[in-house]
Amino acid sequence: MRAATLESRNLRVGLIALLGAVAMLGLGYAAVPLYDLFCRVTGFGGTTQRATEADANLAERMAQSAGGTTISIRFDASTAANMPWTFQPERSTETVTIGVRDLAFYTARNDSDVPITGTATFNVEPEQTGAYFNKIQCFCFTEQTLQPGQEVRMPVLFYVDPAILEDENARDVEQITLSYTFHKAKGDGG
Repeated sequence: MRAATLESRNLRVGLIALLGAVAMLGLGYAAVPLYDLFCRVTGFGGTTQRATEADANLAERMAQSAGGTTISIRFDASTAANMPWTFQPERSTETVTIGVRDLAFYTARNDSDVPITGTATFNVEPEQTGAYFNKIQCFCFTEQTLQPGQEVRMPVLFYVDPAILEDENARDVEQITLSYTFHKAKGDGG
């Protein structure tokens, strides 16, 4: 009887260990999308927010109560080492009114002799402002394909949420840096 009890205990411990391993494997696969969702909801790590026209209209109404407060936006651009593009903002800084939509442009040129498809990663600094920096339209939402020698202007329609003025960790920020890095898109061997 003692051998049967020991065997059943070992079987139970083995099943618990197997279930734990399967749960850890599942969490490993879920970690990336869950982290991405967390960053988009909270603005963690300087992740910007994606907004709609309705959100922007509400922000503009809220901006009227902010009394025309302005903030400086610094635009930054870079490319990955294997990306044969010239990429830069048209203006390096701009002063915008909090809550009011603004349009910024970047230019990109394919310096290679083959078509290249790129995708842009982005963030804002300081990190605590990510939750308040909202992009309505952005070239970074989709892949961009440039033919050899082609140069394009790429717009970013954005606003800074007036709620930034109520956040004690962000309200005294004088400048937000919007930074993009272009990488070759997955599957682009060009």
